[in-house]
Amino acid sequence: MELLVVGAGAMGRWLARTVTVPVAFADADPASARRAVESLAADGHETRHVSLDTEETFAGVALAVPISATKSAFAAYADRAESALLDVTGVMALPVAAMREHAPDLERVSLHPLFAPENAPGNVAVVADAPGPVTDTLRADLADAGNHLFETTAEEHDRAMETVQAAAHTAILAFALAAEETRPEFSTPVSAGLGDLVATVTGGEPRVYAEIQDSFDGSEAVADAARRIADADAATFADLYREAGESARKSSESGGPTSTPTDTGERGDES
Repeated sequence: MELLVVGAGAMGRWLARTVTVPVAFADADPASARRAVESLAADGHETRHVSLDTEETFAGVALAVPISATKSAFAAYADRAESALLDVTGVMALPVAAMREHAPDLERVSLHPLFAPENAPGNVAVVADAPGPVTDTLRADLADAGNHLFETTAEEHDRAMETVQAAAHTAILAFALAAEETRPEFSTPVSAGLGDLVATVTGGEPRVYAEIQDSFDGSEAVADAARRIADADAATFADLYREAGESARKSSESGGPTSTPTDTGERGDES
């Protein structure tokens, strides 16, 4: 079987490199698709480039496009899939709904790798809305490559992204914007750790982060919390300090929230 990957950005290339089936790339930028093909072919992968308006059909079609292009991309490419549709766009409620609308009789799986491609393997969130043999094969390839796939719902995933992406990015960027330059000797373990996180976030693609902020709530909650701390007297601050510690303890016991350095990975070029 052959998989069509729409979007030859970092995440599309990661998916194509990780699965073992032949892959065709389509992208709004043909040069980007050709570079992806050359890179994968050099590593021994069976791959080729097709035009964005190809009328060929494929066993599976995977969207690795920006979040803002997800709905229109499914409408455009659902009929190119013979058996399965899937995505790695980073949001789940939207693609799951779009797949149900445009491909009610096909296999449908939404994937969100929670890492930048250069940091693979890692955790991959999965909404198996309508699994089957094609998507099972692709998921097995991802697992065989060392990734940990865990099933969730679109609602749980998108709610979690409000914390681990939108809120986390807001807090990190706000610190960077508020911080004044100091001599390295003044660095503390906390400030150094925050500095490392700032470097991770600002080393990514602004467009990707902007789409995440636009897609998920969470930033306002961070702004509200910062204002509560800034306005607190000593007694109120102590209460907030204890509240934060209790929240951190519960989060640690439940295994989250965790940092997600893969937010820096592009979800593919606009298609």
